[in-house]
Amino acid sequence: MAAPYTAGDGVHESTCILSQSSAAHEKRPQFGTRFLTDPRQVFQHNAWDNVEWTEEQEAAAKSKVQENSQPLPPEKQEDFDSRANEYWNDFYTIHENRFFKDRHWLFTEFPELAPACLHDRRPYPDRRHSPQSSLVPSGDVAAFEATDFPGSSASYRILEVGCGVGNTVFPILKTNNNPGLFVYCCDFSSTAVDLVKANPEYDAGRCLAFVCDLSDDCATYPVPDGSLDVVVLIFVLSALHPDKMRASVSRLARLLKPGGVMLLRDYGRYDMAQLRFKKGRCLSDNFYVRGDGTRVYFFTQDELHDLFTEARLEKVQNLVDRRLQVNRGKQLTMYRVWIQCKYRRNPEEKPNSA
Repeated sequence: MAAPYTAGDGVHESTCILSQSSAAHEKRPQFGTRFLTDPRQVFQHNAWDNVEWTEEQEAAAKSKVQENSQPLPPEKQEDFDSRANEYWNDFYTIHENRFFKDRHWLFTEFPELAPACLHDRRPYPDRRHSPQSSLVPSGDVAAFEATDFPGSSASYRILEVGCGVGNTVFPILKTNNNPGLFVYCCDFSSTAVDLVKANPEYDAGRCLAFVCDLSDDCATYPVPDGSLDVVVLIFVLSALHPDKMRASVSRLARLLKPGGVMLLRDYGRYDMAQLRFKKGRCLSDNFYVRGDGTRVYFFTQDELHDLFTEARLEKVQNLVDRRLQVNRGKQLTMYRVWIQCKYRRNPEEKPNSA
């Protein structure tokens, strides 16, 4: 379920797409390096970074949100919540793998996903000293030694939650040929996971795709706590009901090794997509339902910081990316707001103390 697809998001994807060569990845500048200093040059590029909003623009955005913030009746909200799986399955049944483009920009913004991050990594410690899994009785070392899991021999493990049809997973697998890498990916939608597994680039020896509801308190993962180096959340947390975000982030944080990182990119408050919602689409403050029944929340930096720190993670990065996207053909401008975060589990923390 993790993918942005409101009007205009395709522009973001298309401006970030690179060729699959590592040279192309190295040439791509990070967000925040292209500035519009002369308004007359606005149509010279597809996007401009860190665009400052005027006080009038900020006030207009707040007014627009308040105008369209009358929540739907509780019974309708409950219907969208109970049928969330159905709506996402319908989405992927209709669009299959044609809607999104592979996110090669991730390697620039999050070098933890690139091959260089695997250099000089020590192999994963002997599992006799690994953190206890929630699937193994506490203190039962013998049972844990006998427990195997997909990717248990890997030296670097990445989990993407809300993988959709694999637009993050497959670029990782294609870019990282390190034999010590293993990638896990899951999605709320069984249709999406089936599409990942049907992809000819899916390699069961290096990747495991599975269905998982991130918001389910009883959700289980095919790895023990404290076993992951990276957890990736790309436009997925915003699809959850706000009341379920805190527990979901905490559960994922427990899967990280000490020193492991959680990477997020998601919608920011007053993004163009939020301002385009009309009356009758609001579920609660800054939480909306799209025309196809899928839902989306628009964050502030402070909200995300609170979620991660309450999960006992330390801030490495938390930035707002205000971008001015440009349709040069139609001479249109679109203001986007995204938030990018990187939070780390304390390297000194004992593996089983999360």
